[in-house]
Amino acid sequence: MAGITISSLSKSYGGRHLQMPALQDLNLAIQDNQFITLLGPSGCGKTTTLRLIAGYVTPDTGSIHVGDRLVSSPAGVVSPEARGMGMVFQNYAVWPHKTVYENIAFGLKLRKLSSAQVREKVEQALVLVNLKGLEARFPNELSGGQQQRVALARSLVVEPDILLLDEPLSNLDAKLREKMRSELKQLQRRTGITFIYVTHDQSEALALSDQIAVMHAGRLQQFGSPFEVYNKPANRIVADFMGLVNLVPGRVRAISGESAEIEADGGLVLIAPRQTGIEAGAAIEIAIRPENIRLTAETGTVNGTVTEQTFLGNICEYLVALPEARMLRVQTHPLQQFPVGQSVGIVIDPSQCSLFPREPAAGAIASAA
Repeated sequence: MAGITISSLSKSYGGRHLQMPALQDLNLAIQDNQFITLLGPSGCGKTTTLRLIAGYVTPDTGSIHVGDRLVSSPAGVVSPEARGMGMVFQNYAVWPHKTVYENIAFGLKLRKLSSAQVREKVEQALVLVNLKGLEARFPNELSGGQQQRVALARSLVVEPDILLLDEPLSNLDAKLREKMRSELKQLQRRTGITFIYVTHDQSEALALSDQIAVMHAGRLQQFGSPFEVYNKPANRIVADFMGLVNLVPGRVRAISGESAEIEADGGLVLIAPRQTGIEAGAAIEIAIRPENIRLTAETGTVNGTVTEQTFLGNICEYLVALPEARMLRVQTHPLQQFPVGQSVGIVIDPSQCSLFPREPAAGAIASAA
């Protein structure tokens, strides 16, 4: 097994005079035995990246190496079947006229293995994905989760070094999707295979990944651990995409050593850690996660009024109005209750805030999406 090195990779689609860039100058080093997620909204370039890694698409510029082996460049690509990779598609792509056993055995038979070898490997794969005893069933006799396991077993049985997964859980209901998440993570740990997983679901990426590549508009925005991309976003795009966040406009009043004194809309004044590129007088946005805001019945960093309360079982979510018509989204423990109309103190830990240069179109209203 070996890691994957992606260097200056770009791909555009369209005619000669109407080139639409799908991926631009991607550089990524993927270590062996890792669960890597390519995460981003539709059109961000994540599926194009996966198809380039698989060998279905030729890059316009750049290269892909698996270990020391060049597998993709503008001069040509190694065919998908010669890359030592498996692929699991969004729609499972299991053959409806073949049994579970026949679906899983298909790739082995193409490799001309003996019947005894095929049976041994299929039985091992059935145990690996918890399908033992179902080998005689047809796909229409299986649940969605079981069909997904058949697709996984069919890819794993040929012993790939790398498994590519293109939104494989998107067609499952919420409970089954959560169960399959846990099974996928355990499967990757047991096999030691490098998984490269495409999704637009942030919670899925956070739950599964060793490293997440956050993508937007064909460009890599950040590559790091789930903790890093959530708590230390590289830019406003990552902060806004990775879960709920309040983006509050403000200005840097002063810089003192490694600290920045911030005055923000709504009467917020904070002493936050200084970040690269932030200077005195700069117009900025402060990214504050709803769970990093504490509400009290007493005076806080600033005071506000509860305008909306939503009970979500494991948390309570509030909209709190600050001066200057500023709204903050806040999440608290469900046993901490504040009725609509109550005045509350708002306490913010500045160390959990991120500062970003304010974009010209940011406007005066904070985003809480």
